[in-house]
Amino acid sequence: MTEHRAQVDELLADYRRSRDQLASVQRELASVTASARDAAGLITATVGPRGTLTSLAIAEDAYRRYRPAELAEQIVRATGDATARALARAAEVLAPALPSETDPQALLLGTGDLEAGEIAPDKPPAERAAEEESYEDQNWIQEGTR
Repeated sequence: MTEHRAQVDELLADYRRSRDQLASVQRELASVTASARDAAGLITATVGPRGTLTSLAIAEDAYRRYRPAELAEQIVRATGDATARALARAAEVLAPALPSETDPQALLLGTGDLEAGEIAPDKPPAERAAEEESYEDQNWIQEGTR
């Protein structure tokens, strides 16, 4: 009976260690942030752990340097770069808590072990329709016959 109790105590201790490690990883993941700038250093985008934009700083000169569409493009690009950095940092934080054969980035992206073709979005209906043969203008009734 004492041996059984020792096993139970060891299992509980393992569980508590795992739970503490998971809590630590969760806290660290929640604090992940990353920033990126445009090439001119006029725009700085900062994102949180899930890539959500949390801060955007635009220098006064950016409005003179970029046309509106270019400014928007630079903001999107800087935000994308910051998101990629945040994802890489989150993967570093998560990796020690995962089995060695698990890809932390794939886990964070929700893709697991799926191939790119398996997760590609379906084509929009209009695009699918354009690829299909159309019989809309086809006359199925022969002229002069009944």
